[in-house]
Amino acid sequence: MIDSYDFGRIVINGKRYNTDLIVFSDKVTDGWWRKEGHRLHVEDLKDVLEVKPEVLVVGTGYSGLMRVPPETRRYVESEGIEFIAQKTTEACETFNHLVKSRKVVAALHLTC
Repeated sequence: MIDSYDFGRIVINGKRYNTDLIVFSDKVTDGWWRKEGHRLHVEDLKDVLEVKPEVLVVGTGYSGLMRVPPETRRYVESEGIEFIAQKTTEACETFNHLVKSRKVVAALHLTC
């Protein structure tokens, strides 16, 4: 469960993080780096695709500056995964709502 989020920092289950991260149902992988910082590629989601969630929630940053190319969205959806991209504040809320009833993963950009 995501406790709180603000520009550049997030608290998950009482632990504070300051780097982009991926939130799985049983763990958090912090220090998430992408091929291009503000553009999401399929390769950036390798760990997510391996666990085959029902839903992937992408936080595109505080101001929404991280871009999701159509081909990335299409690929994830072709794997049978619902894809939701939102500014990170909204993405955190969506994750917290969905995690109660579905297998969901969140990939979150914390700045920009």
